[in-house]
Amino acid sequence: MINSEKLPNTLTGIAGEYFVAAELSRRGFMASITLRNNDSVDIHASKLSNNKIFSIQVKTNQSGNRDWILSKKAEKKFSENFFYIFVSLKGETERPEFFIVPSIKVAEYVTSNHANWLAVPGKKGQVHNDSLVRKFSDRKCEYLEKWGLLSWKA
Repeated sequence: MINSEKLPNTLTGIAGEYFVAAELSRRGFMASITLRNNDSVDIHASKLSNNKIFSIQVKTNQSGNRDWILSKKAEKKFSENFFYIFVSLKGETERPEFFIVPSIKVAEYVTSNHANWLAVPGKKGQVHNDSLVRKFSDRKCEYLEKWGLLSWKA
């Protein structure tokens, strides 16, 4: 975020969820933010025209880059109606960037990316120790503003 004051991580996450809920509402979805103690779904959304429900996990950064931190759970948690929406906050007066990604694509990416990271030695030639941290990146903007992916294939 291009701002004089960095938000605490909790507020960054909350801001991302509300930005996503607003964008979904603007696009004809009913969007309901879940309670804070739900660790895998932040928003339930349904299209008013067909009442199909989507589960959405929101990940937000305020660095303005296109990288987000996930947990190992992202490798195994996927379904046809589960999506990630990655948010990159910008300056206070700028609209954030939204990256809409099917959960299966996130699972494939983080699994492959983590395996590659483990296989490549560190800066000093050391073996990387496995961790629960995963990273998703979309520097080529493949999923930027792909709101159309939130449609139900009947």
